[in-house]
Amino acid sequence: MVEPVSLCPVPGSEIIKSYRLVNSKFPPIALFDDVASDKEFDALYALQALTNPRLQNEVGNLNLIPRSEIPFGITGCAYATAPFTHVNPQGSRFADGAFGVLYLADSMDTAVAEVRHHQQAYWADVRGLNYERFVFRGLVCHFEETGVLDATVLPLSHAIYAPDDYTFSQAMGASVKKRMAPGLRYHSVRSPGNTCWALMTPRPVASIVQSCHYEMVWNKQITSVNKLVASG
Repeated sequence: MVEPVSLCPVPGSEIIKSYRLVNSKFPPIALFDDVASDKEFDALYALQALTNPRLQNEVGNLNLIPRSEIPFGITGCAYATAPFTHVNPQGSRFADGAFGVLYLADSMDTAVAEVRHHQQAYWADVRGLNYERFVFRGLVCHFEETGVLDATVLPLSHAIYAPDDYTFSQAMGASVKKRMAPGLRYHSVRSPGNTCWALMTPRPVASIVQSCHYEMVWNKQITSVNKLVASG
């Protein structure tokens, strides 16, 4: 296995424009966007917790991320932080469920391809689901790539790119996290020829804004993905 110590950081310090797709049933967490500092956040959280018993569920597990890593004051702080306070316990390509990762793609088409694959696998296991439509929110993210390790030097045949076995990629992600590198640039597995990023902290994010919505139509499998256009 290639350890991250043998991977070099991406050269330069570009601001990268990237894309993400999230299920629209999860609204942004307003509290993160209403404050400009960790002190303001703690004060407002304590105040709102007195009258909102659902606040902890909305905000997520704040013990999973240091306050210093939350980019308070940016546009879309909630979108940047949510993957780190609402962690998928089943894990992902570069995480075993113990910590969060912000996954980004080089285009919306790449983001759609990645999400479509995982939605297909998830809903295929739901018994009796014949027809449904799921709506996703498209996000545009700008982040600083400084310090991100470059795994695109590894071929798609490398073990970290195995389609369904995440053993090696999760070990790589844990090592990147331990090294305190901000993230990893890697080849998209579901959209070959394109690029994705796995940020281990939201700190590099400069902004995340909503762009448009997409629907995935399930008819015993995902049969179509459509960009939704607002009427009127």
